[in-house]
Amino acid sequence: MEQLSLTRKQLEEQFNEISEQLEMVGLSRYEARAYIALIAHGYGDAETIANTAQIPRTSSYKILKSLQDKGFVIATHGRPTIFKPEAPDKIYQQFESKLKETFDKLGLLHEIVRERGMPQLIFTIAGKGRVLEKIGELLDKASISFMISTPLFNEINDNLYKKLENADKRGVEITVITAPGQSIPENAKVIRRKGLIATDVISDNKEALLASPDLNACGYTDNVLLAEHMQKFLEIMVEYSK
Repeated sequence: MEQLSLTRKQLEEQFNEISEQLEMVGLSRYEARAYIALIAHGYGDAETIANTAQIPRTSSYKILKSLQDKGFVIATHGRPTIFKPEAPDKIYQQFESKLKETFDKLGLLHEIVRERGMPQLIFTIAGKGRVLEKIGELLDKASISFMISTPLFNEINDNLYKKLENADKRGVEITVITAPGQSIPENAKVIRRKGLIATDVISDNKEALLASPDLNACGYTDNVLLAEHMQKFLEIMVEYSK
């Protein structure tokens, strides 16, 4: 009952705080605001949600469809399309599972380094521009295979589509594991999977990169042993999807 006594300013502050936290798990600012607005309404069409979330009406439908692809929203088939939020508890469980998967990978890498007494083999890169640049560098260097698992392939493709095209022309086998609704290069092998969080990249089975959900930071290694272990995780995902 305490929430009923919150002032408008306090509600706005909570709205902004929750929005920022949702951005940390891979939603854009507009997607986060739209999902919170749907929770507040229970359901609604694109125009209603745009008004509440204070997002552009012209792109509200696209934003809600993107949320649907990411598993945050359920949509009807009528006109206008009515959107309903997926239950927060269900989304939390999905992210909890995927975060565990990500940290299991990190834990495995840590154990390998600890057991073998290896020096610093994983290098940190900060800043979205530098992370995308590093992914592009791995693409340019690939001569056999390039595997990427990410919920943000549209964004990566927008920035690196030319490098993806060039890799394809060189005969590089490109495998993309990504969410439904993401656009994929014509000749790439694609695995559709909901609930992805981090971005994993393996180049020629000898260089690897693991990026945060917002692509603002990543760990990178050119150690073949570590790259092979990350490759096995991605191959398991491919096999699981068959």
